[in-house]
Amino acid sequence: MRVQIDKVAIIGAGTMGGGIAAHLANIGIPVVLLDIVPPNLTAEENNDPAARNRIVQTLYDRMAKARPANLARADRGGLITIGNIEDDFDKLADCDWIIEVIIEQLAPKQALMERIEAVRKPGSIISSNTSGIPIHSIAAGRSDEFRAHFLGTHFFNPPRYLKLLEIIPTPDTAPEVLEFMVSFGRDVLGKGVVVCKDTPNFIANRFIAVAGSYRSEYAMEHGYTVEEVDALTGPLIGNPSTGSYRLTDLVGLDVMHHVNSNLYPAIAHDKYREILNGERSGAVARQMLENKWLGNKTGQGFYRKTMVDGKREFWVLNFETMEYQPPSKVRFDSVGAVRGTKDLGQRLRDLLAYDDRAATFVRDTMYFNLVYAAYVAPEIAYSLADVDDANRWGFAMEAGPFEVWDMLGVAETAEKMEAAGLEVAGWVKEMLAAGHDSFYKDGSYYDFETKGFKKRPIDKNIIWIADLKADGKEVDRNDSASLVDMGDGVLLLEYHSKMNAIDGEMVEMANKGLERLNSDFDAMVVGNNGKDFCVGANIAAIGIAAAQGMWDIIDQTIWALQDVTFRLRHAPKPVVTAPHQRVLGGGVEMTMAGWTAVADHETYMGLVEVGVGLIPAGGGCKEVLRRRVNPVMRTANSDVLPIMQEVFQQIATAQVGTSAWENRTYGYLTDTDTIVMNSEHRLSTAKKKALQLVAAGTRPPEIEKVYAAGRDVLSALKLGLQSFVWGGYASEHDQLIGNKLATVLCGGDLSAPTWVDPWYILDLEREAFKSLVGEEKSRDRIMHMLQTGKPLRN
Repeated sequence: MRVQIDKVAIIGAGTMGGGIAAHLANIGIPVVLLDIVPPNLTAEENNDPAARNRIVQTLYDRMAKARPANLARADRGGLITIGNIEDDFDKLADCDWIIEVIIEQLAPKQALMERIEAVRKPGSIISSNTSGIPIHSIAAGRSDEFRAHFLGTHFFNPPRYLKLLEIIPTPDTAPEVLEFMVSFGRDVLGKGVVVCKDTPNFIANRFIAVAGSYRSEYAMEHGYTVEEVDALTGPLIGNPSTGSYRLTDLVGLDVMHHVNSNLYPAIAHDKYREILNGERSGAVARQMLENKWLGNKTGQGFYRKTMVDGKREFWVLNFETMEYQPPSKVRFDSVGAVRGTKDLGQRLRDLLAYDDRAATFVRDTMYFNLVYAAYVAPEIAYSLADVDDANRWGFAMEAGPFEVWDMLGVAETAEKMEAAGLEVAGWVKEMLAAGHDSFYKDGSYYDFETKGFKKRPIDKNIIWIADLKADGKEVDRNDSASLVDMGDGVLLLEYHSKMNAIDGEMVEMANKGLERLNSDFDAMVVGNNGKDFCVGANIAAIGIAAAQGMWDIIDQTIWALQDVTFRLRHAPKPVVTAPHQRVLGGGVEMTMAGWTAVADHETYMGLVEVGVGLIPAGGGCKEVLRRRVNPVMRTANSDVLPIMQEVFQQIATAQVGTSAWENRTYGYLTDTDTIVMNSEHRLSTAKKKALQLVAAGTRPPEIEKVYAAGRDVLSALKLGLQSFVWGGYASEHDQLIGNKLATVLCGGDLSAPTWVDPWYILDLEREAFKSLVGEEKSRDRIMHMLQTGKPLRN
């Protein structure tokens, strides 16, 4: 079977349909997005294409304006063609994949499949994004060829950001179609793909609906507040910071209620299904639904945004009074004692050793979650590893239920569960009786069907640095960075300081990496498996040095960063950077220091130093000038002012790109840099790119001169900044910072424009940085950021 997806049709332009369309467009795949014709059109409107497309246009506009953004860059929307299912249904004829995302009712879905079969081309794939209707029933009555190309593809909202894609084959789905879609979902869409059994709500939503309902009912029965529950169900136990009730507000209480209501009648066989109709939690939910307290979409749910003395506060719902009350600090001795423990397993074990209200809540609700996961896993999943993957990828958890159970100790936790009156699944008892004391070991998982261990499938495009180190591939290390042999002559420079912030030890290891690159390796990759690539320089060290008047040390520190980024950029052998997630300040400078970059599509880059009263000084100003201003000024008779104003505003307002594509517009990434949709493939792709450069005999980037616009443009930038001060939009200290930045970008007070050596700009960067760090107000900004995590306007 040869399948290639070059064009996709989506029928149903609501939240999910529009989100899937945006994700495909972000990748570069053209999409036809259809919805219904508005009912009750007038005779005149009936002949007006705009009127007939009013619904789909409204839904498209809502998708395009949503925040967080569905579209990685506004112009990606140009790949989406809208229409309606009466006038434009023939546009499905040349589509390679047709996705149904209409109302959750079986009859309309079956009728739509009949229409699709009449126009689709043979070999095209058809899928449904349903979350509750049995997949096999949707294609009932269709031809053998249709059913062989039909399956479920359940995305999670928002599709751009949530990693999980559940794929649900039917007994009629051709094996090669399933294999292709798993590969396409993983390698092209960038998803974590889990193949599920065709059961109600599949894996992730089935588990979370019951587990979440139990947690909510338990909280209300035992007098826990909204704030307490969210404090105990967030990062403390390996979940996102939204916790439980903030997540419900984000998703929408009506959506949660709809999922539970549809699930209840579909799982009459599930002995735990009555939990979905919790007495206390159900009563609260019904009143909230009646009051239209649905969450963020209606302005209030479990939280309500309230202005108090001109400041925004999030008031919380009191379950007893059903009124909102001011926020309060949540403190538990046990939580305070374990909060600083980085390892999730150790943190949970330490927490559960306590007996206060926090530990009791976590223990009781977590034990139930684990019990339910074991009970339902054989019904909904082909393996317990699939249950863990679905929970991690679908809900951004650090670990799935069986991984957590392993952390706690399977046997001893099972005993505690039974002592608490919970029933441990029979297959878990069989596993323990057979002498197996964990669900995972040596890259394998326990298979509840065969009663033995199976190897987990290995994705050869994923490089885990921890595995390389475990194999003895670490070449050198200090507290902030390591050098690791990736194999095939490629060296890896890995950051592992706190938040991967740049410090002296990291620069030292980068220099060692350059030495080893010159002598022992063919190429180098700069990247890591951490949460973020790099959040910038260690500003605490800079602030302390400034407070003590250690100007020579500050000068040497900044020069060392400039020197290493410059030498990485012009290294004699290929250097490929691999940024992902947050890449701020010095992280941007390190990214731009490579010959080329391989970036995660979700990479958020910005030179944000002005937020702490400083300017970029690790080569950031020089490199943005080279990337954005130089190309413009190589064209005869070009006016430098417009592009210089863009660059100045970009850095002076600390603009951060919200995707890899948007980072290209800022010059932080180039059009020749590679963007990968699956972040876990980033290091492998970077390694391959480095080896391609080696094989091609690519020469190092030449040292370019940088265009310096001089005093006339500098005066224009300063005048514009002065107008912001006069208008009350900028403080005098903002003006001081802006003037320093403008001076660097224009090459100082040159009498005429000229091309200068890059070190001329780097020297200006360093001098401006030192000058600003000597300002008390800049140091106040540094301390405020360190203490609060927020910028100070002074």
